[in-house]
Amino acid sequence: MTDRHDTVEPESPIDTALQTPTKKSPNKFETEQFTQKPAGFWIRFWAYLIDILVISSISSIIVYPLFRIFGWDVEGTTWYAPIGFITGILFYAYFVLMTKFLNQTVGKMIFGLQVISLKNDTASWVTILFREWIGRFFSATIWPLYWVIGFTPKKQGLHDFIADTMVIHEHAYEKKIIPSYKQVSESSELQQP
Repeated sequence: MTDRHDTVEPESPIDTALQTPTKKSPNKFETEQFTQKPAGFWIRFWAYLIDILVISSISSIIVYPLFRIFGWDVEGTTWYAPIGFITGILFYAYFVLMTKFLNQTVGKMIFGLQVISLKNDTASWVTILFREWIGRFFSATIWPLYWVIGFTPKKQGLHDFIADTMVIHEHAYEKKIIPSYKQVSESSELQQP
């Protein structure tokens, strides 16, 4: 497949098609379809690691000092400890709010990735909550569910299937050539001189 980097956006967020007749046969048409290239497992993995680094930095700069100022315990190792609970809320709030308002997190911005909805132009709150909260919980809890990204045609993880979303490269497209034929009736062939 060929990638085309272009600054011009297609008519729809997913694809654009062009029909041109071939030189070999005037009845045969080739449709060039450009679809936005889905982001694979590894690029999404690196973007996720950068997001974890951002969330850890925010926790280290804001949450932990506030807990120390108020004399609260920061040594809790269970998820229901106050520090674990607050950092968990920060984790999910970061992904939900960044994806809802910007369609990408800081990690995705660095690598030029974007989350798109396969149903609508913009993702609704319900879609984002399912993708980033419920879907991410399942993917983080059961790692093989996240690895599915590498094996599906649109590079979707479980959280993408749940929310009908897809992560794409912002400025990379795949070109597909689809052959089609114009139907010729027998009467038109007989009337030619």
